[in-house]
Amino acid sequence: MGASSATQRGFTLIEGLIALLIFSLGILGLVAMQANAINMSTEARYRADAAFLADQLFGLLSVADPAQLASFAHRSTGGNLCAPGGNDTTAAVVTDWLTQVNGMLPNAPASKQQIVVNAADRTVTVTLCWQAVQGVPHHHTVTSQLQWQ
Repeated sequence: MGASSATQRGFTLIEGLIALLIFSLGILGLVAMQANAINMSTEARYRADAAFLADQLFGLLSVADPAQLASFAHRSTGGNLCAPGGNDTTAAVVTDWLTQVNGMLPNAPASKQQIVVNAADRTVTVTLCWQAVQGVPHHHTVTSQLQWQ
């Protein structure tokens, strides 16, 4: 009896330490899942904001003078996605909207946004670009055909 109890001395301590290690790994996994969920929630909010902003611009353009449609183009020629070329818009309604885009989306200056206007068939394509601090660049592109009564 004396020999077997001497060989098992400290075994309960080892079991407790192993249980603590497993518990700690589980807690770390939960913290990582929570951080990932917060990140995904933030990205989803930015995508929803981008969709809202594009819809808002289409609403603003639909009440504007159809003869002025071409003046709403912004950086509408060539360039890479989120690095468009061309001239900035001079339409006040669009410059105000671009200021709002920069306020609602992270790292979304007017120089990254693009509004392509095809006055012949009244289509407008809006590309919104943004990048979160720790994230990769994102973009949201919407095309709509405007109708006036």
